Amino acid sequence: MVSQDFMRQLEGYGLTTAKILYRMPDHPRLLQTYIWQDYDLAPRFPVLRRFLGFWKRELEGPLHSVTVAHSRLVGPTEIRTIEEELTFH
Repeated sequence: MVSQDFMRQLEGYGLTTAKILYRMPDHPRLLQTYIWQDYDLAPRFPVLRRFLGFWKRELEGPLHSVTVAHSRLVGPTEIRTIEEELTFH
């Protein structure tokens, strides 16, 4: 069985990492860092946007900034079936 993460990569999703800086609720002058990582679609990043929407609605620490890094790990042209690689006698 093929993993869901691998199937998402074949659909164009890439590994996305976001460095989120937010203000501490009790000490608004202090910034805290949160690292978020998931598979997402560049350049719109719907999964990250959904997470940030949740953050704004449900969490007390106001967002300061978000820095995003994205990399497609597997592309459709990089996939070869096992039959291409193996020779049976």
